Amino acid sequence: MTKFLLAVHVLAAIVAIGPVTVAASMFPPAARRALAAPDDARASETVRLLHRICQVYAAVGLAVPVFGFATAGAMGVTGDPWLIASIVLTVLAAGVLLVLVLPRQEVLVEGAGARETTVRLAMFTGVFNLLWATVTILMIVRPGSTTGA
Repeated sequence: MTKFLLAVHVLAAIVAIGPVTVAASMFPPAARRALAAPDDARASETVRLLHRICQVYAAVGLAVPVFGFATAGAMGVTGDPWLIASIVLTVLAAGVLLVLVLPRQEVLVEGAGARETTVRLAMFTGVFNLLWATVTILMIVRPGSTTGA
């Protein structure tokens, strides 16, 4: 059962978090293009599409911690420092996405933002991606883990 839970957890992370990080990273330059050419319907459509991808996959991404907790429980590592650090960083990443990234994307999708908004959004997106990269590294390296891997 542990291997099944771990496989689903990893697949959920790849399928859900990967698209969010890519789409969120592509959003600021696409928004700048749309702001520079307000009559370009294709640029506006791209911005809306990228925002929708971020919204949908953020919701799908809820499966990652659900299966992560189930996997940690099955492996008996819920109290390990590397897992606790990963949980804290995951909560921070979710907070950055929900509070700082998606609302700024929404402003830009509605056409109310400016170039400065895209700059801040790019910074927050970078923080979000850095947090996920750190969680990924902690999940692979598992410092201090006694599970043998």
